[in-house]
Amino acid sequence: MRILVTGGAGFVGVNLIKKLLKDQHKVVSVDNYSIGTKTNHIEGALYHDLDVNSIAKLTNDFDLIFHLAGLSRIQPSFLQPNQTFQANACGVEAVLEWARPNKTKIIYSGSSSKHHNPYQSPYAFYKYIGEEMCRMYRKTYTMPIEIVRFYNVYGPSEITEGDWAAVIGLWRHQATHGGPITLVGDGKQKRDFTHIEDIVDGLIRIAFSEETEKVAWELGSGKNYTLLKVYELFRQRFGVGKVHLDDQQGNYRETLREDNAALDKLGWKPQDRLPDYIENL
Repeated sequence: MRILVTGGAGFVGVNLIKKLLKDQHKVVSVDNYSIGTKTNHIEGALYHDLDVNSIAKLTNDFDLIFHLAGLSRIQPSFLQPNQTFQANACGVEAVLEWARPNKTKIIYSGSSSKHHNPYQSPYAFYKYIGEEMCRMYRKTYTMPIEIVRFYNVYGPSEITEGDWAAVIGLWRHQATHGGPITLVGDGKQKRDFTHIEDIVDGLIRIAFSEETEKVAWELGSGKNYTLLKVYELFRQRFGVGKVHLDDQQGNYRETLREDNAALDKLGWKPQDRLPDYIENL
């Protein structure tokens, strides 16, 4: 099968492409490298340095599209609302319209931020718009589109520095460089951390199944940890201290997958890998 992965040089993209190549698919990536990096290139895949809003420059001869491209963090979106809109809303429309003549199947990476007030941040709102556009194209143009929401992904190739690093990757960098770990707010906020292997497995199952989900597939471990508990795992492993920072705008209190459609319909079996992952860093 000939497959396009937008955002293929990013964290989720590189892990997904490894699996697709292992399964003998022909894989093409589109990435503008605003977050992704060429060090994530995998031999056997073809890479285009191209913004997703310019995807019409590419011939659509694909059997399947994984649309992962976008700006993926809440805090930078407050400083870059227009860039976030261009990537997370306009970019989705560009891919949908490009795929529409062939009705190519699309797997769109939504966000678990949908379960919180989408008006809390530009990131959450534009990801919400992306989902709504997918539903509109699915209904109006009868396109095969599946929406997938990720929960706090971590694992190999995660970003560890800068504005785009999520908490596990950032703390991994801080801990391996002697600390301290920076803990935003009181640390009692809870997160459902999901290992990248489970995310990739879920994406593959959704893409190659005839099963559909009316709203969205939820890919989370189904267990959440307070950030204080996660810090304790890092402290036990690395002996590092912590410093508390002021709470941040848009920082919601809890994430937790509660929808079991992926488990019931697809046989997806996520695992709680976080303690072992930190222990083996």
